[in-house]
Amino acid sequence: MQTIKYGSLLALAALLAGLPLPGCGGKRDGDRPRYRALTESVYAAGRVQPRHEYKVFATVDGYLARRRVDEGDTVRAGQPLFDLESEKQNIVVRNARANYRTAAANAAATSPVLGELAASLQSARARMRNDSVNFLRYRNLYAQNATSRMEYDRMALAYRTACHEHEALLNRYRNAQTSVADNLRNARTQYELDAETQSDYQVRSRIDGKVYELYREEGELVKRGEPVALLGDPSGVYLKLGIDELDIHKVQRGQPVLVKLDSYPDRVFGAVVEKIYPMLNARDRTFAADARFTDALPGAYAGLTAEANIVIRRSPKALSIPRAYLLGADSVAVERAGRVQTIRIRKGVENMEYVEVRAGLDTTDVLVKK
Repeated sequence: MQTIKYGSLLALAALLAGLPLPGCGGKRDGDRPRYRALTESVYAAGRVQPRHEYKVFATVDGYLARRRVDEGDTVRAGQPLFDLESEKQNIVVRNARANYRTAAANAAATSPVLGELAASLQSARARMRNDSVNFLRYRNLYAQNATSRMEYDRMALAYRTACHEHEALLNRYRNAQTSVADNLRNARTQYELDAETQSDYQVRSRIDGKVYELYREEGELVKRGEPVALLGDPSGVYLKLGIDELDIHKVQRGQPVLVKLDSYPDRVFGAVVEKIYPMLNARDRTFAADARFTDALPGAYAGLTAEANIVIRRSPKALSIPRAYLLGADSVAVERAGRVQTIRIRKGVENMEYVEVRAGLDTTDVLVKK
């Protein structure tokens, strides 16, 4: 079990909790149980993190052509952070734009493709109308026996042929219209897709926040899926802790935390456990927990190394003995009536220095080291 850590953190935490410092309590033979204030804590190492932390990832491959922000800048959602560049993608977009323009020109009413078919269709329609007039005239003449059957059949054949030619050209014109419309729609869709992909080469922020860290410099190659920046809430930070798996059962939300930051060696900051993560980190056998600062920090600096004592419980007036007298888990040697006896006790609050005795001893007992 990891408990309060020796050193400056223990000293400051002890002063805040009213504990005697190491070396101030008696640990010699002849000591007796005494009443003192005790605090039981769990030690946890940690780091100060930006609240609502958000890593910005590249979604395309490219060279970083321009960095638009610096660490410490405040950004808005949608604001450009980086410009990436890829000559291959530039070529793709240029080709898609050219194809779209060509398809749009072919789909216009005055395009060469449709214009030639429209002219042929107009000529076929005129021939069909002319042959229709001739066919009706010769049909009337034939009914009046004013022309031969051969002439009538010739005019009827010419009219039918003109109708078939007109119908064929009309179908070709309509098919051409459908084809160029489809080509235009496909070219427009492809151009929009390529242009949207091109927009991914400008990396933007998705949140209103502060730039805490940038991972790439101008000219460097950025791969798809690589982080390029760390953003977070500009208004505050929180404490990310790692708690030993043997101690995690003692920790609960709402427990106070005493925090020592390397950057402020002469101060102890207050915090409170805000969230406990249920998944064990197999690498270091710890559970993660978040703590919210209750004391204001001099600056919202992320990445600071922290040491913390999570206060499990306090007893302002506990009958206690120095831990050095403890035998095994819950026994103590005492001198009673001139004889040394081993007494089993019921423990309460304990830390690295003292153990609360809730049953088994009183202030008249003389402690003996074995």
